Amino acid sequence: MGRGQKHYTKEFKDTIVELYNSGKPLADLAREYGIPKSTMVTWLNKAKPVVIDKDKTVTTADYQVMLKKIARLEEENEILKKAMAIFAKK
Repeated sequence: MGRGQKHYTKEFKDTIVELYNSGKPLADLAREYGIPKSTMVTWLNKAKPVVIDKDKTVTTADYQVMLKKIARLEEENEILKKAMAIFAKK
């Protein structure tokens, strides 16, 4: 993290998002908590729901986590396939 940057907890970020979603203006939140609007917009974008199916939604942040997990699992599968090929030759 760079110099002078503050670190906010997940709980704090979630609270700000909830306050915004309940109707509190972004300008009021920025003034009250001393947080730049651009920082809060980033938090809001990460908390935006992504519709998966009719009945399923996840946040953008959760979706990104799932994509990383899928990539890791695909990599592990490739490693296992190569290992199986090596053991099958013996």
